[in-house]
Formats: sequence, structure tokens, C-alpha cells
Amino acid sequence: MPKIHFFEFGGREHAIDVPPGTSVMQAAVNSGVPGIDGDCGGECACATCHVYVDPVWLARTGGRTAAEDELLNFAATVQDNSRLACQIRMSDALDGLHVRLPESQH
Repeated sequence: MPKIHFFEFGGREHAIDVPPGTSVMQAAVNSGVPGIDGDCGGECACATCHVYVDPVWLARTGGRTAAEDELLNFAATVQDNSRLACQIRMSDALDGLHVRLPESQH
């Protein structure tokens, strides 16, 4: 089962095993990772699951959709590696994925 490593703004790590096909947002919500709210339930209609994907993993997570780009315009502290966790689906190829949470979601 693939594993995601979530890093809170203060550095605390949450390592979670996730079934393939599960979104990174749903994995965080199901495991109680603080700072990932997923208010829209994963419908790409809010930005409460904003994460920074470690640059090593960025190409493997795929590109942002137009809707994701639009929503990230409303998020604080957007970076080149910003993604909405609801738009990243776990797979064996993403085993070990590292994502950081922005300070605004602290």
C-alpha cells in the first residue's frame, strides 16, 4: 500500500498508508491530519486542501487542471509546487510522496 508523508507547517510528520485510488485529501481527512479540511468533499470547489508537493514528486503527481489553477488563485502563499490534494490520486508510483502544508492552514 502506498504511503504519504504529510508535514505540518511546524514540521510534524504524519506518515499514512493509503489504498491506491484514494485522493491525498481524503487520506488526510480520514487520518485526522490537521490543516487539511476538504470542505467541498473533494469536488475541486474550494482550496482547503492546498499542499506543497515536494519538487522530487511534482512531475509524478501530474499537472494542475484549469479548475485547480483557478482555485489556487484564492489560496494564500501559492508556490510553483502548490496543488489541491483532492486532485492527486494515490498509486503505487506515488509510494513515499511528500507534501507540506502551508502556514495559512496551520
